[in-house]
Amino acid sequence: MPANSVILAYSGGLDTSCILAWLVEKGFQVTAYLADIGQEEDYVAVRKNALLLGAKEIVIDDLKSEFVCEFAWPGVACGLRYEGRYLLGTSLARPVICKGLVRAALERNIGHFAHGATGKGNDQVRFELGCAALAPHLKAIVPWRDAEFTRRFKGRQDLIAYAKAKGFPVPATPAAPYSTDANLLHISYESGMLEDPAVSAPKGIFNMTTDPEDAPDVAQDIEIGFEKGLPTSVKVLPDGAEVSKSPVELFTILNAVAGKHGVGRIDIVENRFIGLKSRGVYESPGMTVLFLAHLDLETFCLDREVLKAMRGLKDSMTDFVYNGDIFKNPGKTKPLNI
Repeated sequence: MPANSVILAYSGGLDTSCILAWLVEKGFQVTAYLADIGQEEDYVAVRKNALLLGAKEIVIDDLKSEFVCEFAWPGVACGLRYEGRYLLGTSLARPVICKGLVRAALERNIGHFAHGATGKGNDQVRFELGCAALAPHLKAIVPWRDAEFTRRFKGRQDLIAYAKAKGFPVPATPAAPYSTDANLLHISYESGMLEDPAVSAPKGIFNMTTDPEDAPDVAQDIEIGFEKGLPTSVKVLPDGAEVSKSPVELFTILNAVAGKHGVGRIDIVENRFIGLKSRGVYESPGMTVLFLAHLDLETFCLDREVLKAMRGLKDSMTDFVYNGDIFKNPGKTKPLNI
C-alpha cells in the first residue's frame, strides 16, 4: 500500500479542485472519486480538469440505482424525517458515496482518503464515520481542519487565485450567494445570504420545483404501488400508463410530476450534529410524495399500538442517518426497514 496514495471525494467544484492540486503539491498520488447520484454535471469537463490538476486517475461511479435501492427506499420505508421536516436528501447520499469511495480505494490499495467538507458542517462527520466503519485502515486527510491549508486559503478569493495559477477554469460569472448540493432526492441551498432567517430565499433559486404561484391550477392524481413497503410502480392518472421499471426511472417520474406542481419545498432552521443551528432551504418533490404515500399506507395496514411504537423507532433511525452513524453496527451497510 503506497504511503502517499489518497482517494479524494471529488465534486469538480472550486474547493475540491484546489484540494486535489494541493494534495499533488504535497507529494500524494491522488485518485479523484466522483459519485454520480443524479446531480447534473458535465462529466467530460470534470474528468479533463481533474487530470489537468494532476490526478493520477479519476473515477466517475454511477451509483444512482444503489442510492435509490439501498438508501432512498429504506428511507421511505422507515419514514425518516429529521425534526419533523427534513427528508434527509443529503444525509442519505453521503453513505452511498462512502461505500463507493471505499470500494474504489480497496480495489486500488489506497491508504488515505480526503474530503472537502468544512469544519462547520455535518458532512465531515458523515464522511469520516462512514469510511472509518467500512475501512478502518484508511487514514483521513481533512484539509479544512489542516492548519497549513487554512493558513494558505483563508477564503474564496485565495482559492480562485490558486485555481487560476493551476490552469483550472474558474467561471467568469459571480458565485451564487449561497451553496447548493444536488442529487436525485433533492437540492439543498444554504450558507451565504441564507444564513439570515429574515432573508427570504430568492424566487429564482429553485431548480426541481415550480413556484406554487405558477403551478397548474388543476390537480394531478397519481397512483403509487408498494410491495413490502417499497415503491414498485407509479401511474399518472387518469389515463397514464403504469410505470414499473427501474427505481431510478420511477423516482425521476415522481420528481417531474410533483416538481411541476410545486410540491416539496421547505425552509427550516435545523440543529446540526456538531451543535450549531443552520438554515436550510430544500426541494424534494418525489421524496415528499413517497413519504406521504407511505404514511397513508401505514395507517391502512398497522394498528394504533404499532404506529405508536414506530414513532420512536423512526426518530432513532433518523438520528442515526443524520449524524452519520448509518454503518455503526458491524455488517450493517444500509438502514433497516421498519
